[in-house]
Amino acid sequence: MTRTLTRAWEEILRPMLKRPNRLQVAALCYRMGAEGKEVLMITSRGTGRWIIPKGWPVEGKDGPASALQEAWEEAGVRKAHISKQPIGEYHYVKRREHGLDEPVTTLIFSAEVEQLEEDYPESAERTRQWMAPAQAAELVQEPQLQAVLRQL
Repeated sequence: MTRTLTRAWEEILRPMLKRPNRLQVAALCYRMGAEGKEVLMITSRGTGRWIIPKGWPVEGKDGPASALQEAWEEAGVRKAHISKQPIGEYHYVKRREHGLDEPVTTLIFSAEVEQLEEDYPESAERTRQWMAPAQAAELVQEPQLQAVLRQL
């Protein structure tokens, strides 16, 4: 009986109760440096860990345009050529202000930076730094994002 209940929970009830992941979009900003590709990393406002610019989709904008909006607000990317399709995705759990954890799927769009500004909306709240993709992969926590960075 216990085995039947466990199986019913795992295969039927639990999947029905699980909410789908929320969707975010991210811009993997890069440029060609003297030693090859460099990626633009920023610190998160809450923990100060290294991340790429990301956020919730902006109403009225598609995924790439929303990712560019985040790149502007969080990293000062004023102009960039962004991919139309995601180059990858990663999953993480976001701790919400009310204390609940929320599963998130983040679509990653590549963005070749053409213009970077010093003064941007979150410049006082974040640190940004160009670095080699391999170095960035060592600094981020999400394994799927590490893999995308290592492929650059």
